[in-house]
Amino acid sequence: MGFEWLAVLMFVGFFFILMSGFPVAFSFAGTAIAFGLMGTAVGAFNPARLLLLPNSWFGTMSNFTLLAIPFFVFLGAVLEKSGLAEELLETIGIVLSRVRGGLALAVVLVGTVLAATTGVVAATVIVMGMLSLPLMLRYGYDKKLASGVIIASGTLAQLIPPSLVLVILSDQIGVSVGDLFLGALIPGLMLSGSYILYIIGLAFFQPEKVPMIPDDVVIPEGTQLIKQVFKAVVPPIILIFAVLGSIFFGVATPTEAGAVGAVGASILAAFNKRLTPQLIRDAAHSTAVITALVVMILFCSSMFSLVFDALGGKTLITNLLIGLPGGYWGFLIVSNIVIFILGAFLEFIEICFIAMPLLVPAAQALNIDMVWFGVVMAVNLQTAFISPPVGFSLFYLQSVAPKEVSTLDIHKSAIPFIVLQFIVLLIVIIFPQTVRWLIDISATTGV
Repeated sequence: MGFEWLAVLMFVGFFFILMSGFPVAFSFAGTAIAFGLMGTAVGAFNPARLLLLPNSWFGTMSNFTLLAIPFFVFLGAVLEKSGLAEELLETIGIVLSRVRGGLALAVVLVGTVLAATTGVVAATVIVMGMLSLPLMLRYGYDKKLASGVIIASGTLAQLIPPSLVLVILSDQIGVSVGDLFLGALIPGLMLSGSYILYIIGLAFFQPEKVPMIPDDVVIPEGTQLIKQVFKAVVPPIILIFAVLGSIFFGVATPTEAGAVGAVGASILAAFNKRLTPQLIRDAAHSTAVITALVVMILFCSSMFSLVFDALGGKTLITNLLIGLPGGYWGFLIVSNIVIFILGAFLEFIEICFIAMPLLVPAAQALNIDMVWFGVVMAVNLQTAFISPPVGFSLFYLQSVAPKEVSTLDIHKSAIPFIVLQFIVLLIVIIFPQTVRWLIDISATTGV
């Protein structure tokens, strides 16, 4: 008789420890040590297997793709802490101010731009919440719409390249991060496009929810506005093309492009006379914290994976997933449900290291396109991140929301956007070419 029952207990025990609030990295390591000792005691685990860990860890540290993480985080930290992200939001808001729903449209556009430059959700939601939510409320926007559009648009950084989710997923599912970036671009733009169509629809059918800015509000126009656009909007757009364009056209790897982006963001801050030693220290500190978190979880999850695999856990789960009723579609339905549920309780980093190693073997056995599968999981995580009651973006906005916007308002505000995201998720699942099209063009043209 095998010891798969011990692997099941190990996973259940890990989940309960994690839900108790214990740090995820230590939950991984502690569970691995405890069940490694139990497995040794019953003859199910050979402690000599642990000697494989140093080679695994050194292999991780030499992974050139993962080096993109600190570069993209530093890029986003510089834009946020220098105030350039704030100016971008203010300027686009001014440009669209005379359009009904213009402020909400500006939030979507800025969320898309910031997602394409930073890849960091928390910073985007908080910055836009602090700047645009009070403004929209002041001009009579429905508070649920105002909150929802900030939550959804800020979370686009989960999916639109250079998303950190995609960088980590590429390592976990074993595909090129450049292919994942290409594959996620159209679904990401489909999401932001659906938000825009929703706001335009409200402007026609429920105009009271998306009012125009009163005519007596003084707004810069003419030459002054053009200068402001060239100063606040054009440079980030150029930075996006420099970073993503260099990846998509094969000029640079994602890691090299991330380095270019980090330097480019610093140049923009210097051009605006904001590149101070304190700014660099703050950005470097944020980068070090996030990078250390990822590496620590990666190291500890590899220990958990080694013990779990030795106890027969991965084989058991793979066989269960492959044997689900419906085969291919049964696996897709179950995997999406699992990722969505986990996404409501855990950060994307934790989900990538917990769930993906269990889903990938079954996906490969069913001959599923792994790039497409990775993008589907990323879209799903995007949806889970704004889902009540514990979607993380809800709490990011709640931390900076004015008093008149209650927690219940914020949670209700996400519902229409969850529906939109489910629609996009279904489109991506039913029409894989939404993911494959740019990748196939790139392969055909040799770009």
